[in-house]
Amino acid sequence: MSNSIKKKEDKEKTEDVLKALSKKSYEHEFYTPLPPGYEAGRTKFIIITGSVMSGLGKGIFSASLARVLEDYGLRASPMKFDGYLNVDAGTLNPYRHGEVFVLDSGLECDMDLGTYERFLDKNLGDENYLTGGKIFTRVLSMERKGKYLGRDVQFIPHVTGEIKRFVRTLALNTKADVVLIEVGGTVGDIENQYFIEAMRQLAYEEGRDNTCFVNLTYILEPRFLGEQKSKAAQLGIRRLMGLGVQPDIIACRATNPVSEKVREKISIYSNVPFKNVLSMHDRESIYYVPDMIREAKLDRVVLETLNITNAREDKKRREMWASFVERLKNRKREITIGITGKYTGVRDSYASILKALEHAGASLRTKVNVKWIETTEIERKPEILEEKMSGVDAIVVPGGFGKRGSDGKIMCVRYARENRIPFLGLCFGFQMAIVEFARDVCGLDGANSTELDKETPYPVIDLLPEQKKIEGLGGNMRLGGFDVSVSKNTLAFKLYKDTTIRERFRHRYECNPKYIKLLEEKGLVFSGRSPKHEIMQILELPDHPFFIATQFHPEFTSRPLRPNPLFKGIVEAAISRKEKK
Repeated sequence: MSNSIKKKEDKEKTEDVLKALSKKSYEHEFYTPLPPGYEAGRTKFIIITGSVMSGLGKGIFSASLARVLEDYGLRASPMKFDGYLNVDAGTLNPYRHGEVFVLDSGLECDMDLGTYERFLDKNLGDENYLTGGKIFTRVLSMERKGKYLGRDVQFIPHVTGEIKRFVRTLALNTKADVVLIEVGGTVGDIENQYFIEAMRQLAYEEGRDNTCFVNLTYILEPRFLGEQKSKAAQLGIRRLMGLGVQPDIIACRATNPVSEKVREKISIYSNVPFKNVLSMHDRESIYYVPDMIREAKLDRVVLETLNITNAREDKKRREMWASFVERLKNRKREITIGITGKYTGVRDSYASILKALEHAGASLRTKVNVKWIETTEIERKPEILEEKMSGVDAIVVPGGFGKRGSDGKIMCVRYARENRIPFLGLCFGFQMAIVEFARDVCGLDGANSTELDKETPYPVIDLLPEQKKIEGLGGNMRLGGFDVSVSKNTLAFKLYKDTTIRERFRHRYECNPKYIKLLEEKGLVFSGRSPKHEIMQILELPDHPFFIATQFHPEFTSRPLRPNPLFKGIVEAAISRKEKK
């Protein structure tokens, strides 16, 4: 039978299955709502699961694979499922979950969506992120409206049906050739089982050539043994198979390259061909992973599994990425930038900042080393500030919420200002820069943010009543992408080279308009403002080598091939300072 005939027959079978499943008969046991206009077989689906442990890098793997597929001219749409009952990631503690990433739409989501945006160099939307809380909210809302025709609402078919609707809607709305679905957590987590069941059903309904399951597993290598052990990986994969899912590809995460012997064991135990069991070991940068995928010929395996025969590699896209990787590998200088935060014990809390510095460093062929400076420690022992600041060529004061560590951040801002160290403040760092300037330059003793001290005599940072009128998400939180008007003849204009820019925000408090005139009279320049409201968004000090802070989060818009101008600026300033020493 020719391939074209087989492909046609498979598509017809898939369409027949979907037509049968979507019947709205009261007595029908299936529930597979299809979005209007959905065409069976138009989109391919890759489902990525993890076993043994979480934190394997499923997001990095998904983003890298999506990048490689787009290099073949395919339109890839990634999505992440988190089993948490939170509706979004906005209330998650960075210590427990890492950084909260913010989309241009204002959605607060998992940091993996930041990884997707960086690798694909495109903005994602609300439809790229799903949580348990989000899907249950939808199901319960529909039940209250009588949309289930009096049926007893169950995990199967209703919850699984709504999950499949969400996935297919993403495929339809983004006109995706391939949708990559990352299942957060690990196989065996109670909160993931209904989602994996939905993916099993999706594969059954879409047809064999339209779905591909990839399992990331972990190969242990205990130091006291001195060898790699695969038993935990075998049991994790068997757990997945027990849920009715036969993986097509096994990617083995490990510290060192996975041995052939271990890959053979995994192959035998999982019914996965040996050539489809791959080593995905640690590399110096996550941006080397797309090349690892190509070297392992995983791209060819995926295309064959999904019966994609018309893909042709876009050499220009491939060369652009290769050029970026080459600059990463061949950096000619090093600098050290201090990150002064209060979540320094969990590096994922500042993931986007680290990546933005890496992007800027690569563009300048410079390796950026990070020195972590815990501001709560500086609060307890101010005398160690000088020691902590030694050896840094620049500092970044990142965002955050709450009083803990805030005085330590203010001390770091003052040190950078007085010692002419290149400084970049982000969100809360912007607010602390205003507090420091108000206290130490304007003479407003006790000046503070009302978030930190409701009784402050000089509330230079305050929650503005006007905000409540213009915000539509997160209560009074200002979330998502907004335009910023940049003044000419300023450092901000020199960096951005434009008078209108768009950046992403996540904050409640603003510079109090009552104090703007005084701050400006004393030398502070507000070089970026809201086009429609009296909201200060960028500040700088003209008589300082590099002192700039933003109410927004520029790290969220930095990309490997397009570093954010502010991060490129601080890396350049750090290079200049080091060369003058």
